[in-house]
Amino acid sequence: MRCPYCGVIDVGVLESRLAEEDTSIRRRRECNRCGKRFTTYERVEGIDLSIVKKDGRKERFDREKLKRGLTKATWKRKVSVSDIEKLIDEVERKLMQRQSTEVKAADVGRLVLNRLKKLDLASYMAFASVYYEFEGIDDYKKTLEEIDKNGEE
Repeated sequence: MRCPYCGVIDVGVLESRLAEEDTSIRRRRECNRCGKRFTTYERVEGIDLSIVKKDGRKERFDREKLKRGLTKATWKRKVSVSDIEKLIDEVERKLMQRQSTEVKAADVGRLVLNRLKKLDLASYMAFASVYYEFEGIDDYKKTLEEIDKNGEE
């Protein structure tokens, strides 16, 4: 492990413990050169899953890509990095429970939206605007009306 501050490879582990509902290991580390501390997470490397896009192309499931999208949707909202990680963990768990190793991108999007709606409505709308390809204010109004009609938030 390389120190993110000084770049040296000489780091030690101070503490290890289970994290994120026992799906990863959190390690507190300290650089033996500069003395700064940082945290790393160890988890099973990706899931063997192909995402089938609208146009039929397939790409490997990318946790970091999903995290980037959620980070953009939750920008300046009261949604923590930990909340985003938990949401992604839930989505990954649901995907791993499926029989097939191929999943439609639309299914992944719905899993994310269902969880994001419970977490933060404004972030849900931001993510939904990209997912549903909103073209104007009427798309936002329609989505908000559906949420209001269903008695959510």
